Amino acid sequence: MDYIIIVAGGKGLRMGGDIPKQFMEIGGEPVLMRTLKRFREYSEKLNIILVLPHDQQDYWKQLCEQYHFDVVHQVVDGGDSRFASSKNGLNAIPDDEEGVVGIHDGVRPFVSVDVIERCYEMAREEYACIPVLPVTDTLRYVDAHGSGKNVLRSDYRIVQTPQTFDIALLKQAFNRPYQENFTDDASVVEALGCQVQMVEGNRENIKITTPFDLIVAEGLIKSSK
Repeated sequence: MDYIIIVAGGKGLRMGGDIPKQFMEIGGEPVLMRTLKRFREYSEKLNIILVLPHDQQDYWKQLCEQYHFDVVHQVVDGGDSRFASSKNGLNAIPDDEEGVVGIHDGVRPFVSVDVIERCYEMAREEYACIPVLPVTDTLRYVDAHGSGKNVLRSDYRIVQTPQTFDIALLKQAFNRPYQENFTDDASVVEALGCQVQMVEGNRENIKITTPFDLIVAEGLIKSSK
């Protein structure tokens, strides 16, 4: 049985408003609802686990009623960090469950169904997978003293979500204390010595974190109609 853990713990501080970014409206609908609907488009059988801060859950219920949102999902409490939130979502899956679990940013509503499918299929074959894109801008490394140099962009990739894993493997990986080098869920798995495979992501799969991102999101919605 397959799962998706959608982590939505942001408070929207970079938006400069009181409404957390995952609840902001784009195209007449909250961001988070669009994200959940995209995964339901991928599969009617996918188990959706939504990780939300406890103090935001009543507001989410109100929004679901207001927008008549009927995508079936389970809500669990968020943690003090991304690592803790992912672990809380993972703990909601039975320990003896077999299949693939994905972890996705709640504020990435434009991931394509094709990318989701590629991630799950690759994880089914190779146990761990992330979607990536090539870097198109020039990259510059800056050291602790402020000096720097350009680096080859061909050596780097932009990492997106969902990041997908064999359920048993991910549970094993998260059964360890947090470390500073855990920059995402894949890095937790890599700490076990496991190889993480890459598949092609999609450019539209932006993470909505700034007011500019909201403008881009509205443009993406209009262009898709």
